[in-house]
Amino acid sequence: MRWISALLPGLLVFASLWACSPALAAPEGTNLDFTLHRLGTGGPVVLVVGGIQGDEPGGFSAATLLVTHYRFTSGRVWVVPNLNFPSIIKRSRGVHGDLNRKFATLPADDPEYPLVQRIQRIITAPDVSLVLNLHDGSGFYRPDHENAQCNPSRWGQSVIIDKARLEGAPLGDLTGMGERAVRDVNEGVLVPKHRYHLKNTRTDEGDHEMDRTLTWFAYRNGKPAFGIEASKDFTTEYRAYYHLRAVEAFLKQAGVRFERDFDLSPRGVQAALESDVTVGFAHNRIVLPLDDVRPSLGSFPLPRDVAGTFAASKPILALVSAKGGYDVFYGNRTLTRLRPDWRDTDDALSGMTLMVDGKPVRVGFGEVVSVRERFVVQPVKGYRINAIGATAHRTDESGIPLGKRDFMARYSVDKAGTLYRVEVYRGQKFAGMVLVRFGSGPTLRKAGFLPAVAGRESDLGM
Repeated sequence: MRWISALLPGLLVFASLWACSPALAAPEGTNLDFTLHRLGTGGPVVLVVGGIQGDEPGGFSAATLLVTHYRFTSGRVWVVPNLNFPSIIKRSRGVHGDLNRKFATLPADDPEYPLVQRIQRIITAPDVSLVLNLHDGSGFYRPDHENAQCNPSRWGQSVIIDKARLEGAPLGDLTGMGERAVRDVNEGVLVPKHRYHLKNTRTDEGDHEMDRTLTWFAYRNGKPAFGIEASKDFTTEYRAYYHLRAVEAFLKQAGVRFERDFDLSPRGVQAALESDVTVGFAHNRIVLPLDDVRPSLGSFPLPRDVAGTFAASKPILALVSAKGGYDVFYGNRTLTRLRPDWRDTDDALSGMTLMVDGKPVRVGFGEVVSVRERFVVQPVKGYRINAIGATAHRTDESGIPLGKRDFMARYSVDKAGTLYRVEVYRGQKFAGMVLVRFGSGPTLRKAGFLPAVAGRESDLGM
């Protein structure tokens, strides 16, 4: 299928990890490193950072959608959607302490010292003109005390500045920009309680908690920066909705033009987050849709060089070593565990021909083919077919008509029992996989890839 080529390079806990710019690539052996996505052309850069604290899924989900569902037609946007990826996986504010308190002084022996050094180099890059740091915060910020959840000590539903102006910067009117962004966001609030307000922490007046943050580091280096907070009272899609409204407001002020391929509403955000969630292996000879995946897939063929062949459709998808195999994470939720059948690979074939409901169909490895009643894999000399879960009990299942009733449901890839693996081998070497879906189309997507209810989150904001 065409979307296979769009799979993004992925992340492995033991791999030498990927970043969009070779100059900023992670050191050899770094675990779950962040990725930098350079989008758009021409003009100054707006840098958007998500995931600095791993228990704030609204921020890293919104940043992910900027990478996967936006097209920037004028101006440049750099996105780091997964800055603190280990903490995202653990759903922790910070597995090595609060990363957003490490931007003043940091000893070289801190486990996150190399990470901080690299994100600081991105922030201070000459082309960066504006920095947006996405957070989820407690309650609802209000300039005046209303109740325990709505008061000046809360962070949710606010745009954060550390001072009123940044002298000498083209976008240095922090108060003016923040107030305009707040007005834009408030045009789309779903209920009056969700209204945004501008919060000035006055860090320049001696706040020694906030002067260690990413945004204050940006200020010290002449870069206008804003924190954007969505309330932790909301589910993920509502948080991401408000984040994107705020980000779009700032992009417009910075002269960045864009298009998105979904409706900006909580429902539209949820649908975008749940669309095309896939991982690939063996240079996409295996592509696994995750929309309704079973919690465990056994005897799953994986190439011995799996670290170098893993790919993902979303930058917050990761493959993490676990007992008996590998867990596939989407943000801070485990989707499935793969129990590997390690194989050397054969790359002589690109796919197979199937007779699908009586018509010949050429299917490339990594693709999904829909079958109404029956299919037959046409034999290829020297290769054998293993249709996982088929009751034929043959060494080679090519040339055999197979319908849904010929498969045991417990071997399906999806919980609905409609999607089955058809694997191709040359001797003991794995050649590729085709997925067969019985029915007219994909199963309905279900909510729940990202946390949909309150979880173990800190009662904090920035």
